[in-house]
Amino acid sequence: MYTTSKGWEKTFYILTWLVQGSSYLVPRAYAVLHRMHHTYSDTDKDPHSPHFFKDILHMMLHTAKIFRGFVTGKNLPDPQFTRDYIPMWNRLDKFAHHSLTRLSFVALYISFYVLFAPSYWWFLLLPLHFAMGPIQGAIVNWFGHKLGYSNFNNGDHSKNTTPWGLIMMGELFQNNHHKYKQSANFAQRWFEFDSTYVIMKGLHYIGIIKLKPFIKTAPLTIHLPSPGLASTNLLSNRNSYSNLRN
Repeated sequence: MYTTSKGWEKTFYILTWLVQGSSYLVPRAYAVLHRMHHTYSDTDKDPHSPHFFKDILHMMLHTAKIFRGFVTGKNLPDPQFTRDYIPMWNRLDKFAHHSLTRLSFVALYISFYVLFAPSYWWFLLLPLHFAMGPIQGAIVNWFGHKLGYSNFNNGDHSKNTTPWGLIMMGELFQNNHHKYKQSANFAQRWFEFDSTYVIMKGLHYIGIIKLKPFIKTAPLTIHLPSPGLASTNLLSNRNSYSNLRN
């Protein structure tokens, strides 16, 4: 997908921690989860397939349990998922994952709302800030494997939830991504738009990252939802480094 220098890798690492704050996802554990998801997509070994849980909350809790096991070392991933390069910064991860560090971010968010929120109703948004990382991942993996249309038959339930990657920055092009997981551009049809890819091209242009050349190996095949599912399908974690967008 792309490469970058060690210096910029550290910069992205720090920025990831600062932006995610209280919901920081340790990259090495997230990378393993992501690789497992692609290998076992929508099977009972998939760490976050929506087709084995009654609701999105139970899927999140299941994923969190596996994630914590990898972070603490209580569970060791299959060697195939750690064979390729994974960015690691153990000292920062240990500090960022500590409960006191997470609670400090929570206190910072609350303080900001106390100072600037125009009314108390705004405080209802605080839980979204506290758990933004897991919430984003849950939205992508739940809706991206349940609702939308398919360009490819990948042997799973991956969908493109929306043709415009704006709010979720292109992460809901799950069907396209599962077909071409090494492509930095998750949009594959003329009307699809991946906003993260635009940003990545800009970073490539100024020399911060270097996008790897990508050549499609299969023609585009369209798989539209059946008429009986049309009303349901209206609604349908690059989150990392090199090749690890959700």
